[in-house]
Amino acid sequence: MDNMSLVKKLPPMLSGSELEQALTILPEYDPAIVEENEAMRLIALTDIYKVFVPNQMSREIYSKLYLALLRSLQKKEGKLRVKQGIANHQAIMQHEHNGILGGSDSFTIIGASGIGKSSSISRAVQLLTKEPVIEIDKPYGKILPCVLVQCPFDSSVKGLLLEIIRVVDEQLGSSYYPKATSARATTDMLIGTVSQICLNHIGILIVDEIQNVAISKNGRNLLGALLQLINCSGISICMVGTPECTEFFTQAMQLARRSLGLQYEAMDYGAEFEKLCHTLFQYQYVKNPAELDDATVRWLYEHSSNGNVSSVVTLLHDAQELAILEGSEVLSLETLNAAYKSRMKMLHSYIAPSKKPQTSRQKKSAFVPCADQEIQEVVSISIAALVQQAKNEGRAVTDFLKSYITVEEVGI
Repeated sequence: MDNMSLVKKLPPMLSGSELEQALTILPEYDPAIVEENEAMRLIALTDIYKVFVPNQMSREIYSKLYLALLRSLQKKEGKLRVKQGIANHQAIMQHEHNGILGGSDSFTIIGASGIGKSSSISRAVQLLTKEPVIEIDKPYGKILPCVLVQCPFDSSVKGLLLEIIRVVDEQLGSSYYPKATSARATTDMLIGTVSQICLNHIGILIVDEIQNVAISKNGRNLLGALLQLINCSGISICMVGTPECTEFFTQAMQLARRSLGLQYEAMDYGAEFEKLCHTLFQYQYVKNPAELDDATVRWLYEHSSNGNVSSVVTLLHDAQELAILEGSEVLSLETLNAAYKSRMKMLHSYIAPSKKPQTSRQKKSAFVPCADQEIQEVVSISIAALVQQAKNEGRAVTDFLKSYITVEEVGI
């Protein structure tokens, strides 16, 4: 097999503005939608979940996956590949065998839920698989550039191996799965079978939800099986999960060395977060579209676990949904706060909005919350942002604040 012909079948590697444009997803938006009835606008509102604004994380993930796929394809040729195929057959027959090709590449992508890592991986895979199946000659074969599976909740080795076989069958129309299940194969036999399938048909294997290994007694066995797959197939394996698995990987040198990779947190408050907010704010379906100001950007950052992309999108969607259903028909700090309090209660313990100390001198009227619960609500709202919103709408600051807290004027 000519590995250069394989590499040539990959789409060109993108970078810079070309990559930025390719990664971006902006659903079509017609401003006239605001004149439609409630049902039409609520349906159209779901388009906000389709928006994808690339950032540093998504660009890095694309590059990492592209290069890992490249290295994997380069190993699918020559005498070593043939020898590895013979060794895998010995494993299937339960004879002694060794890994010959060695690992092409294995790495992790670790990050908290909701920061956009899964969406970034999905976009990268879409760009890498414009040709979903690579067909080769001499000998004839089919290769799937990327195969994505989920780590079983109980970290079952057999469960993962059979899922890999099932996905390959589904995408290639092959019949490996019935043979693997009817033969009552042992785990070692399945590893040999899957190693051979990976060698022949898979470029890069992406295993999502890898944090399950940290909470299961089978976790170490499953990772051992993955390492054996790497050594006996030459493919690249990417393990994707949340920070819960980091400590598990670092417990053993072999696992730590094999799991070096990319690690991410929520977005910093800066240009990329502002770009995300400005892009999402273009998708307004209320009858009175609003302009995005700095106070609202700050509020969104503080109420989204400091830049959690999923939370930002949910807030903007749910605030508009409430505004449409309740008739206020405006996307404002008031409707955003209503969505935060009513739709995201379960996340409040994870989201701690920061509150800057007030340095300005007190005026003759002081605002005194009358209950501890109201004090907590004030903390969850940026006072500066509310004041700015009141000014933007031409409303009296005192009256506007009364919609959030009980205000009592105290003579000084």
